Amino acid sequence: MSPGSMPIARELIQEGVVIPPIKLYERGRLNGAVLDLLLRNMRAPDERRGDLDAQIAAQRTGEARLQELAGRYGLRRASVLMARLMDYAEHITIAALAAIPRGEYQFEDYLDDDGMSEEPVPIRVRLTIAWGTLHCDFTGSAAERPSSVNAVAAVTRSSVFYVLRCLLEGLVEGGETVPANDGCFRPVTFKLPERSVVNAGPPRAVSAGNVETSQRIVDVVLGALAQALPDLIPAASAGTMNNVTIGGYDAQRDREFAYYETIGGGAGASPLRTGLDAVHTHMTNTMNTPAEALEMAYPFHLLEYAVRAGSGGTGRHRGGNGIVRSYEMLAPATVTLLAERRRRAPWPLAGGRPGLSAHDVLLRANDVAGNGPSSSHEIPSKARLELQVRDRLTIETPGGAGWGEPPFLKGSRTLP
Repeated sequence: MSPGSMPIARELIQEGVVIPPIKLYERGRLNGAVLDLLLRNMRAPDERRGDLDAQIAAQRTGEARLQELAGRYGLRRASVLMARLMDYAEHITIAALAAIPRGEYQFEDYLDDDGMSEEPVPIRVRLTIAWGTLHCDFTGSAAERPSSVNAVAAVTRSSVFYVLRCLLEGLVEGGETVPANDGCFRPVTFKLPERSVVNAGPPRAVSAGNVETSQRIVDVVLGALAQALPDLIPAASAGTMNNVTIGGYDAQRDREFAYYETIGGGAGASPLRTGLDAVHTHMTNTMNTPAEALEMAYPFHLLEYAVRAGSGGTGRHRGGNGIVRSYEMLAPATVTLLAERRRRAPWPLAGGRPGLSAHDVLLRANDVAGNGPSSSHEIPSKARLELQVRDRLTIETPGGAGWGEPPFLKGSRTLP
């Protein structure tokens, strides 16, 4: 529906090619017909062929490593050792969870909207911690929405598992490394309401659920844990991946193009330190795209790429600052923005202050050239835009929230 497959969608089939479980390779031989069918339905087939080839290479590398293990230890012993490694990870996780005060801890937060209306989307969790186990009940979260903010159950579980992995880093004594395997997650159980925004089903659209709702799930779980572990859990980070997709036809290079990136923000401050500036946090895990490489491959300029000074929330420890990223189009393009924390700022802890919410602005070419009244157009957090040559889009991402009462407020009820 839109270049980059992150559209403002109402149903799954608008988001991209829906691929059932089929074999791309069988007995080592490529099924060329399947590959041709997939690539024929993609805007930049050469790039996507490269993506698929990279995934296949990764699978072959994994296959080779497993064969090496089996060759070294024998298949039976290798299987026993793998099972023991998962049991070991489970044992460490149970011990770490047992160190958390037993009880029930609740928290709620909201998505700004669903992209179809301005109604906020609540996500609620009740954590029950007892005897080395963690139960996550998301009852009270919003029902499925007629948009792409719906998360499937696997995304919700993955978001909680991510928080658990972070938690283990802070709770395991002696700096012991916990193996990253399924054993870590055995002590965790879930209650996910059917047909909710945290447990959606077909034919609902889900792309923003993966990239945005996952961030808010992390936030609510951390918010609940902060009640049990106030000296460990950080304040809220940016809480959005700031997804930007840009696509169209590049006449200079005589080809279609589709580009997708996420933009970082500020990290939340912790009880121990200031939040980092201009980084990807939590469920975002993509690398920075250098401006020079970007401009060599795509028909747009980066006019500005900078730290958004002053966007981190104040506190005993300050939240990290967000990012300013400004694009100028050199060819007509369809741009989709899927983002959050435009209406609701990242929340602080222990008396800190929120980070600044994000701000997105479009400046049309006529305004840039001075041929009309100069004006900027504020963009909502979820929007599809048709941009022309010299149109400029600026994304200002959220800052992280502060932790602890700011020093200038201690012992005083008024600002200096």
